[in-house]
Amino acid sequence: MRQHNNNKIKVRGQKTTQILGWFFCALLISFAGLVTPAVGYGAETTDRCTPPCSSQSEDPAQLDDDFDQALSEDLLADDQPILHDPIEPFNRAMFWFNDRVYFLFLKPIARLTRHIPEPVRASFDRFFTNLEHPIYVVNAALQLKFRVAATDLARFGINSTVGLLGFFDPAKHTFKLTMQEEDFGQTLGRYGIGHGIYLVVPLVGSSSIRDITGRYADFLISPSHLILDNEGQELAYRTIDTINEFSLDKDTYELIKKTALDPYLFVRDAYQQRRAKMVAE
Repeated sequence: MRQHNNNKIKVRGQKTTQILGWFFCALLISFAGLVTPAVGYGAETTDRCTPPCSSQSEDPAQLDDDFDQALSEDLLADDQPILHDPIEPFNRAMFWFNDRVYFLFLKPIARLTRHIPEPVRASFDRFFTNLEHPIYVVNAALQLKFRVAATDLARFGINSTVGLLGFFDPAKHTFKLTMQEEDFGQTLGRYGIGHGIYLVVPLVGSSSIRDITGRYADFLISPSHLILDNEGQELAYRTIDTINEFSLDKDTYELIKKTALDPYLFVRDAYQQRRAKMVAE
């Protein structure tokens, strides 16, 4: 019996060492985002006035619109790191793959799940979210956001006890404690590490070198990873969480597909703006 326990501890030690090795390798890769040039790959410089330029006075309203657009572009360039997409053909292929998986598998299952009353599904969503709170606490502390870290820690404690493992949210409704998501990708961005390049990850979606590294680091400290015994249980947990989340969604992706001229560009730009906002907050 003692020999079996020793072997089990040894295997766990080897697994931990391997995981840490991969994490530090990914961290070194993400550091490339810090030294990424400030110009886009293959970007071309163009004048605002394309020949032939009109010598006649233009409509003042049009001039105001052009000025507002130029100002918005300048502000975007100053406030948000450029999200390079040098492997766009590959990313578009992965985007198509995820699109097919969504419509052929995930969405049909999510629609069947909608037969479960929405309050029940919302409770499970709160349960899954509550288990992510230790990740928020650690990353808020790493960013020196100690008030946010304390709030998320209090939320986790209250909802895990009074809220029955997070199925209810008394921290929000009774104690008025609002959640603020913090992940390791945001932590890296907070300290000036850029995205690197844009990535569309199979079965995950939009990401970047920095954010996929952060996602893996968060996975290592997530309670679900530390509690569940094997990869099969972890996969089942993530699958149930994803399907439940899609069942609560009001067909957002379908709306994007119907209205956007290029859904790939729309999703990429939305991802960049959302991540920039999260890092800045």
